[in-house]
Amino acid sequence: MENVLRPLIVIGGSVLLTLLIGWATDRLLCKADQRHPETPLWGLLRRGRIPYQLLLCAALLRGSWDSARVLQEYRVGIGQVLTLVLIGSAAWLVIRIAAAIVETTYTRYARVHRDAARVRRVRTQVTLITRVVAAVVGVVAVAAMLLTFPAMRAAGASLLASAGILGIVAGVAAQSTLSNMFAGFQIAFGDMVRIGDTVVVDDEWGTVDEITLTFLTVRTWDERRITMPVSYFTSKPFENWSRGGAQMTGIVYWHLDHSAPVELMREKLRDILRVCPAWDGRACDLSVTDSTPSTIQVRALVTAKDADDIWTVRVTVREQMIKWLTTAYPHALPRVNTADAALPPGLPAPTRSPDGVRPRRVHETPRAGR
Repeated sequence: MENVLRPLIVIGGSVLLTLLIGWATDRLLCKADQRHPETPLWGLLRRGRIPYQLLLCAALLRGSWDSARVLQEYRVGIGQVLTLVLIGSAAWLVIRIAAAIVETTYTRYARVHRDAARVRRVRTQVTLITRVVAAVVGVVAVAAMLLTFPAMRAAGASLLASAGILGIVAGVAAQSTLSNMFAGFQIAFGDMVRIGDTVVVDDEWGTVDEITLTFLTVRTWDERRITMPVSYFTSKPFENWSRGGAQMTGIVYWHLDHSAPVELMREKLRDILRVCPAWDGRACDLSVTDSTPSTIQVRALVTAKDADDIWTVRVTVREQMIKWLTTAYPHALPRVNTADAALPPGLPAPTRSPDGVRPRRVHETPRAGR
């Protein structure tokens, strides 16, 4: 009877005590979250309740398994498994706690500072710091698990002796990976590009959606995702439209006839922009920038608060101006000139025959095909 009750008491008591402590801790975190709604720390710490309970259960079972007196022939193996679970759950819990602290710090910073560019920069740094912490804790946990095996402890001296050679070989083999990792740190703390920045890379316009230690994802305007190594942004030039402020200036061109009413177009441009919510009101201008024998080039300059709004302003101005010219001044649109060329002074005007064909002068040579 004792052989049955003892294991049940040890295992059942460990599980029951784990659930009881976990429930009490979760209730305390809930009450702390309700009393302090200004900080998300307590709510974020609740995400670690699973590794917390797993850690408690593994620790209780590891400490009381010898008292259970069950499966004594597998005592060493079971103890090894419980130790591995204990190390893994502890690493999991540390990662969750670190992520909660970092996220809380970022949330407080975002509430205090209203500068969107600075907040995006801190967000990029926080994301990379969280991933670095997770990677370091994971490596330490795996190393601790391996060192629990006697064979690994015996081979520790030889591993340390060959660490220099292995480091050189690994560095050469993972040269591209290491360069991307250092480029990720350079991007995060050098403030080159941030999450949410509008960039142009390889003639593709989009928004930075994700930054990791090795790659960067750009979401294009048509919802595509371009994944690029972070070393690209440290070795090649690219356009960052959000650097130093998101405000932008846009240009709209028209090719019109020489008789286009430029002054009236300036007034119409102001009327269009007054009712366009995407225009930020900083500047607007309309000028003739070039001319050809048949047309003139008219340029409108408009401004907006970011890249999305400047696109809206440009298409609105282009569409409404063409619609207005087509309705009110159709002669201002470009057309093919089929009138006879003006002759130099002193030459008589050519006469036409009754059938409408201009007679050829004596000194003129007939054209091919006539």
